Amino acid sequence: MVAAEIDKKQETFFSELPVGWRYDRLKDIVSLRNDKTSDKSSEQNYLELEDIEQGTGNLLSKKNTLDVESAVIRFKKGDVLFGKLRPYLEKYYYADFDGKCTGEILAFYPRGIQGHFLRYCVAAPWFIGRCNALAYGAKMPRVNWPKQLALFDIPIPSNSEQQCIAIYLDKTCAAIDKAIEAKQKQLETLDALRKSIIHKAVTRGLDDSLELKGSGVEWLGRIPKHWDCQHLKRACSRIQTGSTPPTANTEYYVDGTIPWYAPGCYDGGIYLQEPAKEINEIAYFNNKLRLYPAHSIFIVGIGATIGKVAMTRVEASCNQQITALVCKSDVYAKYLTYHLKIFESIIPRIAQFTTLPIIDQNKIGYLPIALPPIKEQEQIAEFLDDKVAMNDRLENNLVKQISTLDQYRKSLIHECVTGKRRINEDDVRDQL
Repeated sequence: MVAAEIDKKQETFFSELPVGWRYDRLKDIVSLRNDKTSDKSSEQNYLELEDIEQGTGNLLSKKNTLDVESAVIRFKKGDVLFGKLRPYLEKYYYADFDGKCTGEILAFYPRGIQGHFLRYCVAAPWFIGRCNALAYGAKMPRVNWPKQLALFDIPIPSNSEQQCIAIYLDKTCAAIDKAIEAKQKQLETLDALRKSIIHKAVTRGLDDSLELKGSGVEWLGRIPKHWDCQHLKRACSRIQTGSTPPTANTEYYVDGTIPWYAPGCYDGGIYLQEPAKEINEIAYFNNKLRLYPAHSIFIVGIGATIGKVAMTRVEASCNQQITALVCKSDVYAKYLTYHLKIFESIIPRIAQFTTLPIIDQNKIGYLPIALPPIKEQEQIAEFLDDKVAMNDRLENNLVKQISTLDQYRKSLIHECVTGKRRINEDDVRDQL
């Protein structure tokens, strides 16, 4: 098939190929593995989608099949694996061992194409983009082999150029991945630094010369002698879980003005930003919604994000998975929010477990806190505002750099496997 014969949908993903390249349908250059087995094994050679790193083709882990209830697919060393479920997650892997995988992973046995080159073809933005355009299913979008993927036209250079492209991309992508990993470690360091600054400020204050005393609490340690150590409930005029208006009454959820927060609304910041929904005031007047004043503190009390803390800027509401704290007049809400940030890693460890980790409003009330005079609370909060803002700027800069590197990686793969950037033996001579 020549470039001029590409259908219009195909043309939206890449343009003409270099002279000497051709197109072949995926089904004509690979065979789909369909060797299923229900045998259980303790051998660590089984892969699920979560075992493959998103967007890099790197393996994160392996499993056994002892607890796998459904049949699995056998694959061989040299196969190229591709996640058909949620293709936007970019799950692909060049197998360097014989193993098994979930049925949500397709195993391609390369016949008319080199496996290492095919790996980068399925990683290319045009391939992922076309999968996303064709995926069906609202909640669990996936692509189909016989009617979709099998018909994809794959650009095919000569065997020698396939080899050169794969070698070049192996080396270059490894260097990009290493740079990204270094910046991710810097993010981890900044996160640890932020937590350390907050912990020191809310347990020791801003004056290192102050005389200290024991708090009697392991994770608070020694605190300034003139501070109080008391239960959280002594600092609050109200501790109460939120509520969810009945969804059957649609008027509660139309033309709403009251911000309503859920556990998914937390982004790590000191303030809550976008609410999950905005509830109509009718729900409040019908006693179907609990309302909390501006500068209330919301703590997640159940689930995967248990312990997450943030405060509201305006009058707001929350669901029953969140406990709201309203501070007394002699407690500065932002200081207390910063203080409770040190519990984000502690609450998951002390929460009672049933099917989900949980800490109720009574136990939240008995969390110990270190409380200085309110003027000192305000000074500490102002100090932390500046430090956290500086830290956030550094983190945002690193996140942008990581995103730029990731986009460059994808662009480079696309250019190489579609012939926009030609790779020859001179580019990889030292690796042949």
